[in-house]
Amino acid sequence: MIELKTPAAIDAMAAAGAVVARALDAVHDAAAIGVTLRELDALARTVIADAGATPAFLHYQPSFAPTPYPAVICASVNDVIVHGIPDDTALRDGDLVSIDCGATLAGWVGDSAISFTIGTPHPDDTHLIDTATRALAAGVAAAIPGAHLGDIGAAIGAVGRAAGYGIPHDFGGHGIGRAMHEPPSVPNDGRPGRGLRLREGLVLALEPMFLAGGHDDYRTAADGWALHTLDGSRAAHVEHTVAITADGPRLLTTA
Repeated sequence: MIELKTPAAIDAMAAAGAVVARALDAVHDAAAIGVTLRELDALARTVIADAGATPAFLHYQPSFAPTPYPAVICASVNDVIVHGIPDDTALRDGDLVSIDCGATLAGWVGDSAISFTIGTPHPDDTHLIDTATRALAAGVAAAIPGAHLGDIGAAIGAVGRAAGYGIPHDFGGHGIGRAMHEPPSVPNDGRPGRGLRLREGLVLALEPMFLAGGHDDYRTAADGWALHTLDGSRAAHVEHTVAITADGPRLLTTA
């Protein structure tokens, strides 16, 4: 069942989202050549705990996953699209990093993701990240009362397809609230005017994922979590939690 959130609930979700934004800011600032993914995970854990919140990803096990998730952030590097598990891998000059983070505060969840490069950026990576960011903005702009889920997917997909990027099947945005994943699912491609009509109080996590090689297919790592591009090309992933209100889309995952 889809739950429409009250203004007070949306304010509470914004507080959870602010914790996520601070954790992502801290991780981005700390990410540098030689820093390990596990160190970034520990930093996010500290920021979330200091805010009186709890990590939303830690021990989370959606239906597709064979085991509970073992970390606080998803740290996906280069050809990893999403769900990379932080380990002792040290960041290198030119790496493309996507960090996804969630936090629960007072029973409400915030979820957001950023992509960035380490050291000297490659122009192709910069274009990929910028395109994903523009697609997210287009999806947010389409999240208004009276529109349809297909309008959001079409807005995101149009930006990615125009750039020649792939969009992975079966993974996209989602409803969010008391739980990390709530209905409805929000594809990153779609047809305008199709799907659920959007109403005030609906809160969605919108998250474009683009694959530089142009293919939509992916492979799942042996750990059952990380998704890799089939051709080894790079991927970018960005996300915001967004509330649909009478005054327009409200971003809930900003600091």
